[in-house]
Amino acid sequence: MKCTACESGLLIPAYLEGLFPCHTCTDCGGNLVMLGDYLRWQDANENALFISDTSTKVEIQETERALLCPKTGRLMTKYRIAKETEHRLDLSPHINAVWLDKGEWALLKEQGLAGRLNEIFTDHWQSDVRSKESADILDGLYAKRFGEHYADIKAFRAKIDKMDERSEVIAYLLADDPYKP
Repeated sequence: MKCTACESGLLIPAYLEGLFPCHTCTDCGGNLVMLGDYLRWQDANENALFISDTSTKVEIQETERALLCPKTGRLMTKYRIAKETEHRLDLSPHINAVWLDKGEWALLKEQGLAGRLNEIFTDHWQSDVRSKESADILDGLYAKRFGEHYADIKAFRAKIDKMDERSEVIAYLLADDPYKP
């Protein structure tokens, strides 16, 4: 098979870090992983720890363009890994194969996600990533709008949220004159 990312290398049978079968590109070092192989390995190694080697800086590549599955020739879908990174994994949904660009496996280990590879492709995971991004955007907008008072406002809100009388406190704050009947 020809590599889907660099389009010049060949995908040869290999093992990703000696753990589970994959096909590795002879040129760019990317890996095509069948989720079934990953899940079988994971079931057999329930307590496996994925240790990230932080002593060596790993170059992480990202294929920006849409990829075609090297097995089916169909378009692969990109999925966000986490809010903290712009890296996306490519999934061929027709055969449940994942394309890992060079260094993305190391990134997954570094972020504590190597043992959760299959979860990344779920609606719940992707929705959570989008929700966290939206929260960050809103946080930035509120910080800009409220300026130096924003930290105090957030702290006060957190305090109110813990109160049993939350609704009454909010009504008190919203009233133009809370002492008028």
